[in-house]
Amino acid sequence: MNIEAQKEHKLLQKMIGEWTYEHKVIMEPGKPPTTLKGTDSVRSLGDLWVLCEGRGVMTEGGLVTSLMTLGYDPQKKRFVGTFIASMMTHLWIYEAGSLDSSGKALSLEAEGPSMASDGKMAKYKDVIEFKSDDHRMLRAFVLGDDGNWFEFMTSNYWRKK
Repeated sequence: MNIEAQKEHKLLQKMIGEWTYEHKVIMEPGKPPTTLKGTDSVRSLGDLWVLCEGRGVMTEGGLVTSLMTLGYDPQKKRFVGTFIASMMTHLWIYEAGSLDSSGKALSLEAEGPSMASDGKMAKYKDVIEFKSDDHRMLRAFVLGDDGNWFEFMTSNYWRKK
């Protein structure tokens, strides 16, 4: 079980370091976004995984902590990972992750509780875009009943100097 890091693993390694972030979250269409600011500490687990540990404060004052794991499964030929956060009970599992043709945008798909709070599950998509070595963006979408993706969160991460 000695796997050599591939180009996909090396792409994820670009995330290693200390970051600040700002999330803008739209809980309901037509409502003003909630802002969350904080830090993200990204470290490597060997050459195959990255662990992103976030800490922030919501505009209402609540503390939020999160952990995202990301890797690449060469057998499945896709990116995989998980996400958990202190304000939710769901374990998000990224099972279908792929890069766009530019190699700069990573799409990760998961299933989770519907934002409508009706007890149903919904499809979600996170897109991590590498803007530069010192700036990445994460956009989060949920698939609506109408078949369209609704963007409910935009996050910008800037590398600490």
